[in-house]
Amino acid sequence: MRIERIEDFLSHFERVRARTSAVVRSIPGDGLEWRYDPERFSFGDLVRHVAASERWMWAENVRGLPSRYPGHGPDLASGREAVWAYFDEMHAQAMQIFAALAPDQLTQKCPTPGGVELTTWKWLRAMIEHEIHHRGQMYVILGLLGVDAPPLYGLTEREVFANSEPH
Repeated sequence: MRIERIEDFLSHFERVRARTSAVVRSIPGDGLEWRYDPERFSFGDLVRHVAASERWMWAENVRGLPSRYPGHGPDLASGREAVWAYFDEMHAQAMQIFAALAPDQLTQKCPTPGGVELTTWKWLRAMIEHEIHHRGQMYVILGLLGVDAPPLYGLTEREVFANSEPH
């Protein structure tokens, strides 16, 4: 997917974010900092990481600035309501920055934390892939906890199967 108009990107990203937000809001409050392994991210870590990297890495980079990623720890937001608020606020700030991009900025290079310069529209596309990757991790962890996650596009796999014709 090539991003040629920032308005199209913003619209697409809001739909992606709505699906991620539904998963985030299904995380049980008592499971926010639960880890299946001490070396892995908790739900809270994942949500804070997605939020912080969107605002302080991708949004900074597309403006031609270096990453200011602050990490993903509970010092950024602690407790379910605060984590949700942080997730929403970082997204709102980043979206303002993205919306202000001029059309020619999408085809210019921007810095990345790895020291590589990448075309801005490709960097924005990578941000969406990053979010979807972490949303997938959240789905797996919800499953480990026995929590029903929201269906991705309105139907569960069982419902799709039940509504399908035999072959």
